[in-house]
Amino acid sequence: MRTLAVAPWGRLLLAGCWLVAVGTVAGTKVLPPPSNLNYTFIQICTLNWTWNPPENVSSSCELEYSSDVVIDEVPQDIRAWSKSRFRVTDTFLNAETSFRVRSECKYDNGSEPSRWVEASLPPKGIPGTAAVDLSCVWHNLEYMVCTWRPGENASGDTNYMLFYWFDGLKNHQKCSNYSVHQGTFGCSFNLSFPKVTSTYPAISILIRGDSEEIRPVCASKNPTTLVKPATPRHITLSKVNDEIRVEWSESDTFPENCLVYEVECHTGDLDTAWRIKVKNNYTSIPSIDPKSKYNFKVRAKPDPTCYSSELCSDWSEEKSIGEKMDSTFYFALIITIPLVVAVSTIILLIYLKRLKILILPPIPDPREILKRMFGEQNDDFQSYARDDSVNTYDRLNKEEEIHSLILTETPESANSEKKNDKLCFTSDR
Repeated sequence: MRTLAVAPWGRLLLAGCWLVAVGTVAGTKVLPPPSNLNYTFIQICTLNWTWNPPENVSSSCELEYSSDVVIDEVPQDIRAWSKSRFRVTDTFLNAETSFRVRSECKYDNGSEPSRWVEASLPPKGIPGTAAVDLSCVWHNLEYMVCTWRPGENASGDTNYMLFYWFDGLKNHQKCSNYSVHQGTFGCSFNLSFPKVTSTYPAISILIRGDSEEIRPVCASKNPTTLVKPATPRHITLSKVNDEIRVEWSESDTFPENCLVYEVECHTGDLDTAWRIKVKNNYTSIPSIDPKSKYNFKVRAKPDPTCYSSELCSDWSEEKSIGEKMDSTFYFALIITIPLVVAVSTIILLIYLKRLKILILPPIPDPREILKRMFGEQNDDFQSYARDDSVNTYDRLNKEEEIHSLILTETPESANSEKKNDKLCFTSDR
């Protein structure tokens, strides 16, 4: 027995014929589907889907179209009904985006909706190279900063580019202020709207690489959810009677009454700090202790009636008022006092020891004096005895070596013949 293989479009055609047959048997009519479904890019990340109306539709049918978006074969539950033959949607580009539409007769129980007609936009580039973890913050309604990380399959030298567009811009813009910190990419661009506006358009952001191998990614951001106010500045504290008045400067970029503030106060122990929420740029703290020191800091948050953001500003620099010394001073004092006392004691002991030697010189020991005296005499005597014996021995040696010269004169004798004198030398040893 052979099995007949049927192509997917063949199965769809058979299913349509089966529905038509069932509808005919049941007395209902299935509408023909729209035709020529197509899309065009009208801006970055924005598609315009268009289609033609079905043929052979009764004039009594109030024709409408039901459409839906499917991402990676998962319906997004953003179905819409419209009499128009087009629909503008966002696209993600890093996943397969499909759009499907069908025709219906509203308020007509004698007909069934047509089958779905679907068209797809496949992704481009290598999987895993698209930017991930895209996050944007709208700082003080002045500029937006977006950060992202490279895809896991992207090379280390991949360069990403960011483009943005919103309703009101004639053409999309390219961000030029890039930065890279510890593998995280970032870019900031100016973004502002008129203060009188009550609604803000969605912002389309496209991040793609410098080559076609890098898969692009699109995201649509609601700016009201990304608002982060600037840190309050110029905090001033003053005492008025038994109260402390806290004031700070307001941001001039926010509409009036679109910011709320949080004031934190403590007296040195952060565990006992308390916070106060106010709508104005000032507040007062009553019933203060005049002997305590109070520390204040302030931060701002968007008012929920103006923005949907949950982002708060950074805390302001802490300001203090009061006479109580903080724990840091006490700690320094505890360390410094013993150190000064120890150094002073050492210096005083050294000074007193020298002073004692000057005022009360040490008394010599008589035994040492006598010992030195007799010891010196004995040494002199022994030295003298040794010198005397040596001198005697030398003297004897010298006497032996001395040659005595004796001159003897012989008297004249009667003999006149002997006229010469005789000299006799005698040497005695």
